[in-house]
Amino acid sequence: MGCITKHYLNEFSILGVWKIEEDIKTLLESVTLDNDEKKKYKGYTSTSRRLEFLSVRALLSELLGKDARIVYNKNNKPFLKDGSSFISISHSLKLTAILLSTNEKVGIDLEYMSSNISAFAFKFINRKEKITRDHEIRKYHLYIHWCAKEALYKICDKEGISIRNNITIEPFEVKDSGEIKGQVQTHKINESFDLFYSKYDNYAIVWTKKNYERL
Repeated sequence: MGCITKHYLNEFSILGVWKIEEDIKTLLESVTLDNDEKKKYKGYTSTSRRLEFLSVRALLSELLGKDARIVYNKNNKPFLKDGSSFISISHSLKLTAILLSTNEKVGIDLEYMSSNISAFAFKFINRKEKITRDHEIRKYHLYIHWCAKEALYKICDKEGISIRNNITIEPFEVKDSGEIKGQVQTHKINESFDLFYSKYDNYAIVWTKKNYERL
């Protein structure tokens, strides 16, 4: 299917989502890899990791053009090689998402919503956070929290952040899509963030962006 959404959030930011329905041969033919990318691609042995890698390049090409290139730092955080935009990437099962902004740091996370999240919710939900008891929406509520915390972890780009203890999502009413607020508090960071969430099929997606000078 390829790119299923290309959403301009404002004049500086764009969000794209790719649904992986192609095989490796088709995706390889749709992208142009440089030598570094070819080396990284060949380092993956599983079909799923290769599909993820290629879908990211295909989506980036759709958003910015075929010359756009991703590089990684020592912590495997992605950057655009030409420095033209901040970038955040997420993928789960058959979806890949990229968030780009020319003037703000960004963070995005998407997850396929499996049924066992309640079993490990204690690892990321803290005492300040409120989760609905409504069985029909509890799973989605938990996944919004999980994705929001992952997005905030990415945007802060700081080592030593505990997703459970240092990131808190304010209580909110669950809808198909909406806006929520989160806080990151450590001995180095004390910041509030606006986050946006939505659902696509059985996936939860959360993203955030903020002026990098304040982080």
